[in-house]
Amino acid sequence: MNPFIGPLFALKGFNLIRRPGVRRFVVIPLLVNIILFSGAIWLSASYFDAYMAEVLPQGYDWLEWLLWPLFAIALLLTMFYTFTLLANLICAPFNGLLAEAVEKEINGSVQGTSTSLMQALKESPKSIWSEFRKLAYFLVRAIPLLILFIIPVVNLIAPFLWIAFTSSLLSKEYLDYPMANHGLDFDQQREIHKKHRVSSLSFGATIMLLTMIPVVNFIVMPLAVAGATALYLERINNTQS
Repeated sequence: MNPFIGPLFALKGFNLIRRPGVRRFVVIPLLVNIILFSGAIWLSASYFDAYMAEVLPQGYDWLEWLLWPLFAIALLLTMFYTFTLLANLICAPFNGLLAEAVEKEINGSVQGTSTSLMQALKESPKSIWSEFRKLAYFLVRAIPLLILFIIPVVNLIAPFLWIAFTSSLLSKEYLDYPMANHGLDFDQQREIHKKHRVSSLSFGATIMLLTMIPVVNFIVMPLAVAGATALYLERINNTQS
C-alpha cells in the first residue's frame, strides 16, 4: 500500500538496465523508443497551439492559468501514450526477453526454460495479439474519456480523469511482461492489479511522468519493463504466494 513504491521501482529499473547481463536486451527497445518518441515530440510541437485553441472552453478566461497546463498535460499524455502503445506493439517479443533477463538478474534463474531470441520471434504473433488486446481495452475506455474534453464545463475534470486513467493503463502495460512470463493471462493480471491497486497506480503514475521528460522518455520503455519486473517479483508475487 506504499504510494512511493512506483518511484522506488522506476529507479531500480534504471539501475537494472545498466547491468551487463541485461544491457544487450535493451538495445532494440531503446532504438524503437528513440525513433517513436522523436516523432511524438515533433507532432506535439507542430499541433500544440492549434489544439489548445480549440479545446480550452470559452468563457473561462479567469481559469486559463489552471486549465492551460492541465489540457497541455492531457495532450502530451494522449500523444505519448499512443506512441507508447505503438512502441510496445513493435517491441513485445523483445520486452518479454528483457523481463526474463531482469528476472534472471534478480533471482539467478527464470521460471521454466529461458526463451531464446528465435523462440521469442516465433511466438511474436502471440505477443502482438496480447498487445492488440491491451489496445482494445484501452480504446474502449479512452474514447468516452476523450469525449469529455469537448463537453463544456464537464471538460474541466477531464484532464484529472485522463491522468488517473493513463497511470492505470501504463501499469497494466508494463507489468504484463513479467506476469505473462509467469503464465498469467490478461484476466488474471487484472485481478492482481485490483489487489495491488496503490502499488500499481504509483508505478504507472511514475512512468507517466517520466514519459513527459525530454530525453528521459527515450529510455522509459526498457526502464519500465525492468522496474515492473522487479516490482512483480519482489512485491506482488511474494504476496500472491
